[in-house]
Amino acid sequence: MNLQNIVKIICAVFGLLGAIFLFRIIGVGDEEIKMAASTGDFGTVSPLVSLSIAILIIAVVITLIFSLLNLATSGQKLKKALLFIGCFAVITGIAFAASQGVETPMKDGEVLSASGSRWVETGLRMFYLLSILAIGSMVFFGAKKIIKR
Repeated sequence: MNLQNIVKIICAVFGLLGAIFLFRIIGVGDEEIKMAASTGDFGTVSPLVSLSIAILIIAVVITLIFSLLNLATSGQKLKKALLFIGCFAVITGIAFAASQGVETPMKDGEVLSASGSRWVETGLRMFYLLSILAIGSMVFFGAKKIIKR
């Protein structure tokens, strides 16, 4: 058996399991699932959630393995990837240093910690910085292309 047939069989098994779990949920019904969930019983939905998590983990691991194998075949690609990872780390550091955290009450009565608040602000600042860099590079290279003509 070659690898493609093995992958097809595994996908078919996952698909069949997903269909079985879905039909089980549909067969039980919304009201019964809500009643069971209110008492803390998630037995009907848990297998489908666990299957989804397992498929996600498998997809992420396989993607990382093949990406790293592809990078390892070429020193130039690896150098470029490490350079971009370093640039991303610098942008993260700049955004983190510019952020400050404040304990924030949330709608459900919980309190977001100062550290959590700082990381949220860091994510927003990173989004803004990366957006500005992307737009700036598009404008720069577009103008450069127009000037060359």
